[in-house]
Amino acid sequence: MTDALSALADRLGILPDYLDTAGERRETSPDSRAALLRAMGVDPDRAEDALAALDAEEAGRVVPLWQVIETGAPLVLDALEHRSWRIEFEGGEMREGRGADLGEVPLGIHLLRLEGHDGWLLAAPPRLPEPAPAWGVTLPLYGLRTADRGGIGTYRDLAAAVASLGRAGAAFAGVNPIHAGFPADPTGFSPYAPSSRRRFSTLHIEAGAEPAKGDLIDYDHAVPAQQAALLALWRDRGGGPDFDAWRSGEGEALELFALHQALSEELGPYWPDWPEAFRDPAHPDVAAFARRKADRVEFHAWLQWLAEGQLAEVRQAADEAGMRHGLYLDLAVGTHPAGAETWADRATFAQNVSLGAPPDAFSPDGQTWGLAPLQPRSLARQGFRPLAQILRAQLRYAGLLRIDHILGFERTFWVPTGPDAGTPGAYVRMPKEALLAVVRIEAARTGATVIGEDLGNIPEGLGRDLEESGILGCRVAMFEQNWDAAETEFKPAADYDRAALTSFGTHDLPTFAGWRAGRDIDWREKLGSVAGQAAEEMRRQRAAERGALAELAGGPDMQQMHALLADTPSRLVAVQIEDILGLVEQPNLPGTVHEHPNWRRRLPVEPAKLGEQDAMQKTADRMRDAGR
Repeated sequence: MTDALSALADRLGILPDYLDTAGERRETSPDSRAALLRAMGVDPDRAEDALAALDAEEAGRVVPLWQVIETGAPLVLDALEHRSWRIEFEGGEMREGRGADLGEVPLGIHLLRLEGHDGWLLAAPPRLPEPAPAWGVTLPLYGLRTADRGGIGTYRDLAAAVASLGRAGAAFAGVNPIHAGFPADPTGFSPYAPSSRRRFSTLHIEAGAEPAKGDLIDYDHAVPAQQAALLALWRDRGGGPDFDAWRSGEGEALELFALHQALSEELGPYWPDWPEAFRDPAHPDVAAFARRKADRVEFHAWLQWLAEGQLAEVRQAADEAGMRHGLYLDLAVGTHPAGAETWADRATFAQNVSLGAPPDAFSPDGQTWGLAPLQPRSLARQGFRPLAQILRAQLRYAGLLRIDHILGFERTFWVPTGPDAGTPGAYVRMPKEALLAVVRIEAARTGATVIGEDLGNIPEGLGRDLEESGILGCRVAMFEQNWDAAETEFKPAADYDRAALTSFGTHDLPTFAGWRAGRDIDWREKLGSVAGQAAEEMRRQRAAERGALAELAGGPDMQQMHALLADTPSRLVAVQIEDILGLVEQPNLPGTVHEHPNWRRRLPVEPAKLGEQDAMQKTADRMRDAGR
């Protein structure tokens, strides 16, 4: 039985072991294999039967379940030499034939139908084009309202910021994820734990909500105030023929999302807490609710139309300001296990496990992120279209897209929760070739550039695969050190990677001023995550880093740091608005929820004036002098 369990786990992508950050090999235990198989909907006690079923399925296949092909190139499949076939193209057209020559296949995800098993054709360009050198600014959408103005930053505030930054010379403006959140829960405002990555946040729609002023955003007030303002807007001017046409084109996926949002108003934000009948979208009680509350369902569909309309205004503002790339959006690594995405499409996600990370020196117990993993086989059976639809939604408005934790395209770490909580986690192999092809397909549709957040313990070969796909990596200057040197030593500008977006820090790291002051260390000491002696050692190390970086950059000033970034060969450079404005506190402190005011800090300058700041003008001059 143990042999069958191991063989089944291997067939379904559960890795038998992995190397941790210290280089030690950690084996996957039988209990972990069993827990992850249950998460995939497979009974580990019937491993032999499951293996036999997999063997029978594969034996009957004429073509693979999926294959990546080059778009526009002749497709010849020898296995179809004497067989009839039909290709159902994603746009609705069909091509029928017989024999091995299938002709050229256009860009997209298409279904090859045979008399037996069908297979998906992922027709992608082999590589995305490399962007010309450029620079841009990252900024917090939620924080685009000053303390005196109050409220939460809106899409129209973002349009004003984009226009101002574009006039200053920035080629792009980046924000954290703007996926749909949890309007029924004022505490569920983290942009990296969304309800649905396919839909957009309604919290940032310009609706005239009554603002609460103050240095920090008060979500307890802001969320219900926004909901009230949106409802008043709907009653005043909701609906219309343009909305009706858009809603019809969005189809069932939008209806399910809007239905989930309407249910959330009455039953609470998280569907596992709902009465059992309402946890199943196909239950008759859910259909009855949809009929009874048709106006509320329409309201939530209309909010998505409104959000997308205002995002289109941001895109237009970027175009008019001459931005080469425009909006730079961020795709969260996963979705909340109790949100709209998992409710509508349960089979696509693994159950009773969370995405996370294995134990390391910084997290001895590992990390559990509270995000639902995608089921590799379920995703493959659907031709990877759920991922394609998520990407397509973002790329309607973004010329640049960052994929958070793209290491998950190679493997994802599943941590058992629910009945198997406490069982050690393990890695699950992902269909990397297909996932990368889907990214290339969707980016090629719009001419977008994609950045993969590849920081951390990078699996062997992934960096090469990203580069061959034309997907840029991320390089963070505070980490770009020669770690083997006897003394602290930062990489010179010339040694930075070309195929990358380079920045000093990120939203999860201290600002330039905060890094120099050791503000992140102060916070860790205050919250008790580092002891006094360890904190002092961190401060000594930071002092050495501060001196080494200042020596390399030619001084301790932020402008000298930006000049260093500008001189790197990296295709893209991002500067943070917090650094431009000299702010000390960072937007988010990883590992905290309420202990640190994450995602609540405001900017002290109105969005329409961000590009006019002296520091912004100086940065723009340095970038221009460097040929960006």
